[in-house]
Amino acid sequence: MAKREMTASFRKKLARQDRLIGVIMTLPSPEIAEILALSGMDWLFVDLEHSALSIRDAQAILQAAEPETPCVVRAPSTDEIWMKKILDIGASGVIVPQIRTAEDAAAAVRFCKYPPEGSRSVGIARAHGYGKKFQEYVASANEETAVILQIEHIDAVNAIEAILAVPAIDCLFVGPYDLSASMGKTGQVDHPDVRNAMSQVKHSADRAKMPMGIFGATAEAVSPFIQEGYSLIAVGMDALLMGNAAREIAAALKQRS
Repeated sequence: MAKREMTASFRKKLARQDRLIGVIMTLPSPEIAEILALSGMDWLFVDLEHSALSIRDAQAILQAAEPETPCVVRAPSTDEIWMKKILDIGASGVIVPQIRTAEDAAAAVRFCKYPPEGSRSVGIARAHGYGKKFQEYVASANEETAVILQIEHIDAVNAIEAILAVPAIDCLFVGPYDLSASMGKTGQVDHPDVRNAMSQVKHSADRAKMPMGIFGATAEAVSPFIQEGYSLIAVGMDALLMGNAAREIAAALKQRS
């Protein structure tokens, strides 16, 4: 029961727009996931899109992090099969990348929900207690699964009102770097045009009372967005955190000598 309660709690906090602080997981290490879960993180962003993680690696991370910390998995693509795999391993939700249109958004929701709300097919896996909690899971999954859409292309910005009109979306997660690339300004996340596009998305989301999420490499980078009302926050990633800490130690000790 602890797993299902944690999943429901995450989606409820997301809907309330509680501030949820997490870290991106890219390394296939359950131990790192466990350390982050014990560090006070509210959630983990398990990345299957821009990492070497497999679905088996993702499941091991979920098993290590829970029940302290719910995990949301970013799919490597918008294909239906990835939504099934991610939810069947017991993820608290799915982050769907490269949403560009309302049709993309509707498909993402449909793939994540069991009938009659969607078209998710029924299997027996970890999420179902390997069969022991099958009926319990199937009865509650639609209510407890978070569907988070990445807004990371100028096409999505231009279609944001139609995307927000799609039912059963739980959060929009802005991807500043891909957004800048789609605007011909790769990596220029502070360019006025990129910032204006992000503001357009935020203003539309605010009118629709839709929670917003964003990634930043450091606490300082995400602080302005928290002030603007973004609530689902991913700060840094496992490899970055370790690398930065190691460099600080090496630099401090070499300086002394």
